[in-house]
Amino acid sequence: MTPRSTYRVQLRPGFGFAEAADLVDYLAELGVDALYTSPVLAAAPGSTHGYDVVDPTRANPELGGEEGRLALVARLRAAGLRMVVDIVPNHMSVETPSANPWWWDVLTHGPDSRYARYFDIESFPVMIPVLGSADDELTIEDGQLRYHEHAFPIAPGTEGGTAAEVHARQHYRVVDWRRASAELNYRRFFDITTLAAVRVEDPEVFEATHAEILRWVADGDVVGLRVDHPDGLTDPGGYAARLSERAGCWIVLEKILEADEELPPWPVAGTTGYDALREVCGVFVDPSGEAPITALALEQGVETDFAAVRAECRRLITRSSLAAEVRRIAECAPGVERRAVAELLVHFPVYRSYLPEGADHWAAAVEAAREANPDLAEDLAAIDKRVRAEPTGELAARIQQTSGMVVAKGTEDTAFYRYTRFAALTEVGGAPERFGVSVAEFHEAQAHREARHPAAMTTLSTHDTKRSEDVRARLAVLSEIPDEWASAVRAWTRTHGLPEETLNLLAWQTLVGAWPISAKRLTDYLLKAAREAKVATSWTDPDPEFEAAITAWPDQVLGDAALMARVRALVDRITPAGWSNALGQKLLQLAGPGVPDVYQGTELWDLSLVDPDNRRPVDYAERRRLLDRLADGWVPPVDATGAAKLHVVRTVLRLRRDRPELFTGYRPVPADDHLVAFERNGLIAVATRLPLSAPDELRLDLAGRWTDALTGRRFTGALSGYPVALLVEE
Repeated sequence: MTPRSTYRVQLRPGFGFAEAADLVDYLAELGVDALYTSPVLAAAPGSTHGYDVVDPTRANPELGGEEGRLALVARLRAAGLRMVVDIVPNHMSVETPSANPWWWDVLTHGPDSRYARYFDIESFPVMIPVLGSADDELTIEDGQLRYHEHAFPIAPGTEGGTAAEVHARQHYRVVDWRRASAELNYRRFFDITTLAAVRVEDPEVFEATHAEILRWVADGDVVGLRVDHPDGLTDPGGYAARLSERAGCWIVLEKILEADEELPPWPVAGTTGYDALREVCGVFVDPSGEAPITALALEQGVETDFAAVRAECRRLITRSSLAAEVRRIAECAPGVERRAVAELLVHFPVYRSYLPEGADHWAAAVEAAREANPDLAEDLAAIDKRVRAEPTGELAARIQQTSGMVVAKGTEDTAFYRYTRFAALTEVGGAPERFGVSVAEFHEAQAHREARHPAAMTTLSTHDTKRSEDVRARLAVLSEIPDEWASAVRAWTRTHGLPEETLNLLAWQTLVGAWPISAKRLTDYLLKAAREAKVATSWTDPDPEFEAAITAWPDQVLGDAALMARVRALVDRITPAGWSNALGQKLLQLAGPGVPDVYQGTELWDLSLVDPDNRRPVDYAERRRLLDRLADGWVPPVDATGAAKLHVVRTVLRLRRDRPELFTGYRPVPADDHLVAFERNGLIAVATRLPLSAPDELRLDLAGRWTDALTGRRFTGALSGYPVALLVEE
């Protein structure tokens, strides 16, 4: 059965199955239908997120193991809740080889290992890039080759002699970590060498990696699966079909769609909701703010041509961190220049094509690459001809797998940190070149979701978002006062500007959007942003002097009393409007088509930034206290406590649980420019947009008799008390 709603929790050592079980009563009172967890299979030692699975045959012992899992399931069943689990079919962790029995066996026995075919290994010996320099040496200890904390097996019959001599006889080579980007000979997750890709397109591998999860589904312990990174798979559509057939449960894919892209017709409920995030958040952005905000960025030296920034960043990725993948593709097409492969990957209009049915996206990539590089026309034609002749061949598969990697690393993890014109729009699944979403476009998208994917997940915040929904809601207010914002940025930059323009503009937006914020949180974020942008520093080639300036900046800014008075004044001016936007976003998401997810803690105001900031512990004691007051009939004001948001979340989720028939169908409701409203089946959701310029009274004239579920009062045509309303037909 499709969940009516989900609540995402990030499990980790110290917050495992037992701690999740302690939340069940709270979630039931909140109105949640299903607990949705991060991956729960055995992960790398100390993993804080679970995406680094080392053993897919058992529940993670660091979360409580099988006993803890069963206890959590029992607690959920007793409260009438279900469980949805995140799964990771694309890769496994090999960071600690001894923790992964399959990988250890491959390193020990090489191509003769029964697990050698489980991993996408190009050739033996397998490259292990961990040495600090080429001159570093291994030692032999306890029958293993060792390098500091890293231990590797010694194959039977290869013992004897020096460590270097023994190493030379193994099925792997431990090398300088810098060689990975250009020479790695196994497929990985993006550019992370410690996550080796798994060949789930092989039926034996599929069964081995999914048997335990499928057992949980068959036992009724799990009613839904969220599939991580399907674009990395050789055949995402075939995988979706096999998983659907074997599991027979609700399945959503972490598939990031471009603004006008359709999910292929696979037997799944839909995506995990980044498309909905773009639509819902975008409708609260004032389009009239685009010109002055763009002018500010240009004045500050920030590039505003997103297509140019994106292409430059993708090209950088093909030359650096993913050069090994480009090399491997080129070797599948003898006689073709590597640059032709790279340019093809750079110009994909979507994350990846799905051949043979996704031929339009493939053709668009080839044509765009040819237009940008006329000198490569012959090589591109050769690639195109071979891929069309063998759409399921190795060349086609590897190009498609790698295009998603280039797009993700080039766009999300590089361009989004360089294109800092308006940070509210540079979000996973976003289209920052489009300055928001019109009301008409919003309605069209929701109607389309209800018609095509009514059981798809929707979301506003995830563990992967660049900033939380409430930060984006506050930043959206700046689009209403672009001139005031521009004046502030100019003045603040003259006083305490960062030495790199794109980071400087991002820093001021982050300070305002996430305020109040500590110097440490701001420093950690800006260092990550600068390294991801790869302009003046990077993860692999850090610039100590530039990073010292970043580290010093938060204390300098927060310690300048006069400057902080001006910052606080602007934040105080936009915060109430930010609360209005945040409530509006949440109501539209929760009441709209799809299965809404609430990310841990975001039922109150949450001003988190990118991970690991958004994985911080949640204060559930405070949330329980406020929830208890709501249960007594309290209608909270819209204030700094965030209780109003909790009230909205609780009201909608409980209605979804108790009266699911209300949440079917979709019809736009005509409204003033400062309102966005839609009707479902005896229910109308109303939200204020562009609140700074909105009149004091916002009216919505409706036929019939309606009661606002948030206030308990009959609706008389005007919003009262709240900037949102959830109207139920009497």
